[in-house]
Amino acid sequence: MLGLLLRRRHPGVGFLLTVPALVTSYALIATLVALYTLARRTPARAVVITAAVVTTVGSVIKVPVQPDLLADRQTLLDLVYGVLSGAGPAALGQLVQAQASLRDRLRELADSYEVEQGLREQQTLERERNRLAREMHDVVSHQVSLIAVQAGALQVGAAEQTVRDAARTVRGLAVSTLEELRHMVAVLRTPGADRQPLQPQPQPGLDDLDALVAASGVDATLERDPGIDLEQHAQRAVYRTVQEGLTNVRKHAPGSQVLVRIARAGGRVEVTVHNGRPTGRPLGLPGSRQGLIGLRERAELAGGEFDAGPDDDGGFRLVLRLPAPRLP
Repeated sequence: MLGLLLRRRHPGVGFLLTVPALVTSYALIATLVALYTLARRTPARAVVITAAVVTTVGSVIKVPVQPDLLADRQTLLDLVYGVLSGAGPAALGQLVQAQASLRDRLRELADSYEVEQGLREQQTLERERNRLAREMHDVVSHQVSLIAVQAGALQVGAAEQTVRDAARTVRGLAVSTLEELRHMVAVLRTPGADRQPLQPQPQPGLDDLDALVAASGVDATLERDPGIDLEQHAQRAVYRTVQEGLTNVRKHAPGSQVLVRIARAGGRVEVTVHNGRPTGRPLGLPGSRQGLIGLRERAELAGGEFDAGPDDDGGFRLVLRLPAPRLP
């Protein structure tokens, strides 16, 4: 009984404690259980084989030695029974140990495969990011740089003040676009940049809205309730919403008046960009509506909502609703 109690923590000691009962009597069950536990928990096969031989001999030869066994030199049945008694539990224990080892190995292989798969995906992502960065730098940056140069030349050489002012606005927008483009290219080329914030480049926020509206080139008015302060990612969503709305007005609704309104409404911060009916002829620039899709994604990431659509008066309205910050 003591050997069975000790077999889990000390399988070798537990087995040895059951051997005397095996060789002095026919109490075979305790030794078989102890042998199975030893074979299952012991990695040394020599120890397991020795224990199986001891069990086989002990199950056949009893102490004191019986004369008829010596005379008959063990019958075939006794020999087979003894071999099975020693080899069966040992083989079963080793099989269970091998299964457990194989299961652990398969688990390690699965974990290694997941890690390797993640590394492959990361390498593929970085290659695509680098390719995109090259395309942005080689194509977009080149074209915007030409726009900035031509606008600068027009600003210097134009005779009319209105033309010089328009060229100054175009050049300022081109330079600002180049700065943001260079920052995005640097982010794309940074390993693991998809898990890092867009730093250290300062991000536009609520304080930059006045300059954005003033440089928009449209008849726009900014109204903002005092005391509204959002987190940086929410401020960026507000800025991009206003920027997209003003850009759409320049492209599709020239001559219309625009109202940009930032106010608290129903426990939220509501940002509205509304333009009236256009009075000029649209520029005919293509639109893919990807900008609106991007604004909706920004709103969802900030925990808000985004709506866009025409009004009954012939205008268009963008509405961004964000959770209002808690007041101190």
